[in-house]
Amino acid sequence: MKHIVKILTLLVTISALWIGLLQTAIIPRSHTWLLPIYFVVSLGCYGLLMVGVGLVQFPTCPQEAVLLQQDVVEAKEYLKQKGVDVGGCD
Repeated sequence: MKHIVKILTLLVTISALWIGLLQTAIIPRSHTWLLPIYFVVSLGCYGLLMVGVGLVQFPTCPQEAVLLQQDVVEAKEYLKQKGVDVGGCD
């Protein structure tokens, strides 16, 4: 819920700034009308950057990988006892 409030606050602030720039002639109208497009493109670039950073910093968990492999072995043994063919590369 907190993220929604942050996003809505940011959108209202940006909208107010954009409307203010349209009302006052600080920036020429031809450039002011392009600001929402620049904002959307910037937001997309930011999103891609955050995904990339998240992928680079993704933690590896070697202990969890070992536990997962043990669970797989246990599951295969259990299924073999029940008569299920789990054929795989053991």
